[in-house]
Amino acid sequence: MESFVYSYPTKVYFGQGAAAVHLPGILTEYGPHVLLAYGGGSIQKNGIYDEITGLLQAAGKTVTEFTGIMPNPTWAKVKEGAQLARTCHADLILAVGGGSVIDCCKIIAAQAVTDVDLWDLEMVQHKAPAVKPIPLGAVVTASGTGAKMNGGAVITNEESKIKGGMFASAPQFAVLDPAYTLSLPRMQVLSGAFDTLSHAMETYFGHSDRDNVSDEVALAVMRSTVVNMRALLRDINDLTARSNLMWTSAMAENGILKVGRTTDFECHQIEHQLGAYTDCNHGQGLAVIHPAYYRHICKDAAPKLARMAQAVWNIDPADRSEADLAAEAVDALAAFIAECGLPTKLSQLRSKTPITSALLRQVADSVNLLTGGPRILTHDEVYEILTECL
Repeated sequence: MESFVYSYPTKVYFGQGAAAVHLPGILTEYGPHVLLAYGGGSIQKNGIYDEITGLLQAAGKTVTEFTGIMPNPTWAKVKEGAQLARTCHADLILAVGGGSVIDCCKIIAAQAVTDVDLWDLEMVQHKAPAVKPIPLGAVVTASGTGAKMNGGAVITNEESKIKGGMFASAPQFAVLDPAYTLSLPRMQVLSGAFDTLSHAMETYFGHSDRDNVSDEVALAVMRSTVVNMRALLRDINDLTARSNLMWTSAMAENGILKVGRTTDFECHQIEHQLGAYTDCNHGQGLAVIHPAYYRHICKDAAPKLARMAQAVWNIDPADRSEADLAAEAVDALAAFIAECGLPTKLSQLRSKTPITSALLRQVADSVNLLTGGPRILTHDEVYEILTECL
């Protein structure tokens, strides 16, 4: 993909070398104090840290670092970051990393400017925060979640065993340099890309009218994601494929696919609670759950699955009924997951917490049941899906 600048509503600076080209000008728009947030330190090993801190220093910024943001950011980590943002009087929070770092910083930016406990406000009282967050920017080093282009954030409350979506403002700007993803481990890249595929699928399977543009774009995003994941299977350092996957991740979660329709994010709800009780990787958990879920709703979602079979998996509709095409679409998805080397069973997730039937019962009973999909599940059916994944 060629370099470009795109705004919806986050202003995106895309292309190799985008940070060096654009950050100096961007930084002039904000005050002197910057909270630089990142995860476990990989950016210090691959040179990204030196580049970004060098640009901040050249811009005359006073930098306070907030490190150690984990793959499933916790509410405790949000509160820690919010306190630090207050202490350093942050004029800008710059999140350098993937979806977890960006999600954590979205809520930090809002929590830092209010004494109201936003977890209680959003997750217990179900009210939206009425605050003006600290400005947030993102330098993306891992694609998949699409976090850089929306205001949603997935946060885990370890005390209540709830992993759920919170909402604040989207980043004001995001720097997307596909070359920044080249140092990521192979499985992390593929797991993130599957998260992108999941976002497009779970939007597509929501309620919509026939032949609408959102469905067409969702199918195109799915198809492009599959094509470029296969390109990475041939050459994990294929920068063109990395570029395309970085943009499909944004397209899947920037709101365009969701306009004028409901969505079906039940698989995400199931995986979120699995993640709340274990330490499983998000994309890999989704890879295990999706085929089992679609087999459960295959009859209810037959028209859309049949269309997906043709548009994404290139299955010839000749001499096949709608039901046949639907079943083959699920089989093709399962085969693709195995082709990518992603886990196909919960036992392959390498969770430090043993995944037992008793634990899955707790997970199932705590899952948020959504109404936007082909069929509303019960907690018992969620448990069936999870046990089928063992």
